[in-house]
Amino acid sequence: MGELDSFDRKILTVLQDDGRITVTELAKRVGLSKTPCQLRMKRLEEKGYILGYRAEIDPSKVSAGHIAFVQVKLSDTRSQSLEAFNRAARGIKEIEQCHMIASSFDYLLKVRTKDIASYRQVLGEKISAMPHVAQTSTFVCMEPVKERATVI
Repeated sequence: MGELDSFDRKILTVLQDDGRITVTELAKRVGLSKTPCQLRMKRLEEKGYILGYRAEIDPSKVSAGHIAFVQVKLSDTRSQSLEAFNRAARGIKEIEQCHMIASSFDYLLKVRTKDIASYRQVLGEKISAMPHVAQTSTFVCMEPVKERATVI
């Protein structure tokens, strides 16, 4: 982040909270005029600081309110096996997050489904069938407390 100045950081902070803000309002909040603000936004997008703009959906309204965290231990952790697992994880829509972990297990997955029965089906038919899965352990979320990161 060395190439970001205070205006860039302010722009990112505001956009992180409200991606639909108008450029005029954004410029006002960060203390710039509209054109320089637009140019900075475009530069931040081109340099990959801003990856995109999305709608934040309430998971419970779209039958995805059940959260489970799954520890996955692989039978083989050579590069080719890890790549195969990573590809498979990207192809399972119920896996919201997949992280390679330095621990006694290899991956931690965040899985969203409608309910525990749906989760059990995803675990049995999709996750357990992923390449090189040797063992899984599930932790069911009772209540999400904070889900969105603030990075700036």
